Formats: sequence, C-alpha cells, structure tokens
Amino acid sequence: MSSPAECRILVFASGNGSNFQALVDALAAGNIPNARINRLIVNRGKAYATTRAEKAGIPWEYYNLISHGFQARGETDPEKMQEARNKYDAALAEKVLALDEKTERPHLIVLAGWMYIFGKHFLGPIAEKGIKVINLHPALPGKYDGTHAIDRAYADFQAGKLENNKTGIMVHYVIEAVDQGAPVLVREIECREGESLEQLEERIHSHEHSLIVEATAKIAGEIIASQQAQQ
Repeated sequence: MSSPAECRILVFASGNGSNFQALVDALAAGNIPNARINRLIVNRGKAYATTRAEKAGIPWEYYNLISHGFQARGETDPEKMQEARNKYDAALAEKVLALDEKTERPHLIVLAGWMYIFGKHFLGPIAEKGIKVINLHPALPGKYDGTHAIDRAYADFQAGKLENNKTGIMVHYVIEAVDQGAPVLVREIECREGESLEQLEERIHSHEHSLIVEATAKIAGEIIASQQAQQ
C-alpha cells in the first residue's frame, strides 16, 4: 500500500518570523491540506522565528555564514566573500539533502523573510532533486528587484513615475537572478495621495501573510496532485 500524499515544507527565515507564523497558523487551521512544516532554518541567532517554531513544536536550526566559519568577521575582499558564500550555499544544500528522503526531506522550501540571496551552489543541487523554492517579494513582477523595493516604488509614485500608480507583492519561484523567477501569485496595491512611506509599507505588509499562505497552498496542492498521479 502506498503512503499518503504529503507536502513537506522547510522554511528559511531571518527575523521576527511573522510570515512563518502565518504558515504555521494556516496549517493548523487546515488551510494548507496534507502538508506540514518539518523544519525551520535561521541565519540570525536572535531571530524570533525560533521562538515561534518552539511553540509550534517545529525543529529549528541556526546556520550562519560568519558564525559557522565560512567567512571571517570583517572580511572585505570581494573574491573571498564570494568564495565564502559559495561554500555556505553548498553546505546548506548538503544539509537539506541529507534529510531522510522518505520522511524529512522537503518537497517545498519557503523563504519567509530570509535576508540572504542564494546562488547556484544552493539552488542547483536543490533543483536537481526536484525541490521547489519560493520567495515573497514586495513588488510586482519585473519591478524593483532586490532591496528597498517599497522605498523605490514610493519615490517613483511621489515623482509621478509609478506605472498606473500601482505597486504590489508577489510570491515567485527562486532562480539565480534576484527576484526574477516566474510568479506564483501576484497582488496589486494602489498607492494613495498623501500617504507616507510608513503607511504604504504597513498596507503592503498587511497583504503578505495571506499571499504567502495562498501561494504555499497552491504549490503544495500541485505537489500532492503529482504524488497521487504517480501512485
């Protein structure tokens, strides 16, 4: 008899973990059926996401570029920094793939406030094993890739340069080109006259939790359907 279809999810987070919590709550409420978060990895020692994981009974691990010896503290040489990132990425991929394939290895990785850019040494080995990786980014597809996306959209709005006066958020597949992977779900958010940057940020963040849950549920459903088709 074949085992029941299930989507195992590994979450990467760096800070407060509110998007991680949204996923935990959605799973508890049955809004992401036949799925579970089996692990959290953080790269900041004081990330509150770890407290959230402990309360939910989810195993977590701290793994850091500097603290775990990949890069010397204060290193400024670009070549050495890139070499360190490559080794860190490869080690993280190895860590993920070392999980038991039948019980613990994830089918889906969700970057939920993960403040680090993965390169080919992580994404390549993960993709080879068929593991999907998604990320939430506070901009529309093809707009404001990288850091300070909300700030840049707000500045363009103030200057009358923002297309249709709209920015937004998206969950997208992660590829080596930063924030340029195919979108999974997109939500437009209209900028308002007289609104401060802080107010816009608050409105955008208020949509993040629902979007990351919806996108995760969508992909988990596709993974489970694929498993069932193969049984």
